[in-house]
Order: sequence, then C-alpha cells, then structure tokens
Amino acid sequence: MAVYSIKDLEQLSGIKAHTIRIWEKRYELIRPNRTDTNIRYYTDDDLRFLLNVGLLNRNGIKISKIAKMSDKEISKQVANISEFNTEHVTELDALTISMIEMNEYKFSHIISTNIKQIGLEKTMLEVINPFLSKLAPLWLSGSIQPAQVHFITCLIRQKIIVAIDQQPLCYKEGTQTFLLYLPEGEIQELILLFVHYLLKIRGKKAIYLGQNIPIDELSTAYKIHQPEFIYTILSPSFNKMPIPTYINHLSTGFPESSILLSGYQATEADIKITPNIRFLESLSDTITFFDKLP
Repeated sequence: MAVYSIKDLEQLSGIKAHTIRIWEKRYELIRPNRTDTNIRYYTDDDLRFLLNVGLLNRNGIKISKIAKMSDKEISKQVANISEFNTEHVTELDALTISMIEMNEYKFSHIISTNIKQIGLEKTMLEVINPFLSKLAPLWLSGSIQPAQVHFITCLIRQKIIVAIDQQPLCYKEGTQTFLLYLPEGEIQELILLFVHYLLKIRGKKAIYLGQNIPIDELSTAYKIHQPEFIYTILSPSFNKMPIPTYINHLSTGFPESSILLSGYQATEADIKITPNIRFLESLSDTITFFDKLP
C-alpha cells in the first residue's frame, strides 16, 4: 500500500492542500491517518476518493452535495462523467484513477477514444504527455508505486506500437533515413517509440534500434544504413559518461549525419555546439523540425 503526503494529494489531484484541509474539517470527506509522531498521511483509498470528489466538483457538483453521497453514488456519477466528458482535465483525473486502480479497461477506453477522435499524435501531446508529466515527480520521489507506473506505460507502449505497425513500409526514392536509439543504460522508450510513429506517418524511413544501445552497436547500424539523421534522448538517468564527452563521441563518430538530441540532460547541459548537432527541446520542437523537412 502506498503512503501519500498532503502535497502528494495536491500534485495528483490538482486540489490545493489548503482546500483538502477545509474539506476534511467542514465536511469530514477524508480522515487522514497519523504516524506515531502525529504526521498525517493518506492511503490509496484516500487518493482514489479525493480524485473522484475533485472530478465531480470540477463538473459542477457542489462539495456539500458530494459529502452526502454514498461511495456507490459517487462511483456511479464518476463513471457517467468519465464515459462522456472528453475535457482533458477530466480525462487526466480519470487516467490517474485508472492508474491507482490498475484498471486496464478504463485506461484503454480513454486513450482509444481519444485516438479515434483526434488521432494518436494529438492524443500523445494533449493527453498522454501531460499525464506522464504530472506523474513524473511523484514517481521519482517514490510517492507512487513503480508497478502502477509500469502498468500504465506498458499500455501506452502497446497503443503506440499498434499505430506504428499500421503504417506502410514503402518509401519514395530519396526518402531521408533516421536512426533512432536510446544510449546504453537508458530503458524508458515511450518518447522514442512516439518519434518512430511521427516519422513513419510523415513518410520518413526510421531504423528503430530501441533501448540500451552502446555506441559500437550504433556504428554497425550506421555503416549499413548511412542515415541522414541520428535521434536519441538523454534523460536525467544517463550517467555512463559526462554529457559533453558523449555528445562529442556522436559528433565526431558520425560526421556525415545530423545528430538530433532531446531530453533534459541534452538541452540543459553547457555544450559546445558543432555543425552536425541539433537540440530539440520538446516534442513540439521535434514535430516542427520534422514538418519543415523536405
């Protein structure tokens, strides 16, 4: 069972800690547990309940009315709103609840509905990426369980792979080639998979090497395909060598390719720019770059 502070609840629910305390005192909506040293903490059940309350409140139901509802009535109202309300704030609440519950049907239904209505690209930018950004600090701090995060990321991964597989493999003569990989030690490949999809849907040839790729293996693929572009992500967890050293290896080792770098460590490091290095600070920047290619 996970344990949450009131700040964790604020981060996950979007409800201010001050408001949560008022709801506790005035309506007894949530009764926090306390440690031996009198520090309040909350459980998965508390978080799930607060997410449901916040979702109902944002959709026009007053707290005084919610406080009088039974758990069954609250669940029914939440199900109705989640089913038919496609506002992204409501969907983020519903996605968070489905993560806490590890509810595959609920999560998959929300994502699949968005993909049908607005396509995978907009779904990733407007729904999935904000959802993951919301979870990131809590995951790093240990406030949510790794199993819950892995469960959700695997479901998202499946959706992206299906979308990639649906794209044709035929390319026009002279199509630019991209080599996609994650460095040695890097295993979080959701964004890399999404970049693969972005390229394929734009008719580009993408050679996907995946995660945990040493530079010597990258060299093998480079010699075979001679790509115009090499794309990778340097996340905060990359620690195989100093970032400037690693980027210099890429720049000098693959001089005929444009090296496209994304991720926190790539964009924040103080690095001397070379002619074949380009930094893409966000997914929006990446998409803009792809769309400007001939």
